[in-house]
Amino acid sequence: MIPDSAPIWLVIIVLGVGTFLIRFSFLGLVGDRQLPEWLLRHLRYTSVAVLPGLVAPLVIWPQATGGQIDPARMAAAAVTLVVGYLTKNVLAAIVAGGVTLYAMLFLIG
Repeated sequence: MIPDSAPIWLVIIVLGVGTFLIRFSFLGLVGDRQLPEWLLRHLRYTSVAVLPGLVAPLVIWPQATGGQIDPARMAAAAVTLVVGYLTKNVLAAIVAGGVTLYAMLFLIG
């Protein structure tokens, strides 16, 4: 059964316009002005706040294991945290975590 495509296109257009307006509010209206220091200070922590929220479900409840805790992913997350904390280097942490994940998956099976 193929649904009528009109409501789908209406949703796509409305979401596209909404996304444009959200981005335009920052880039078009505020883009040429200096932002206040307190706002810049808070914006620095946006990625630090968002990234764990994106990664934690993938580590704790991975779909690859049917939602079961996986030692390989937990070890990779731990190595990534330790390397990131010690080196303060994002790329080194990502590479160390990736190498650990693939090594553990190879060893465990």
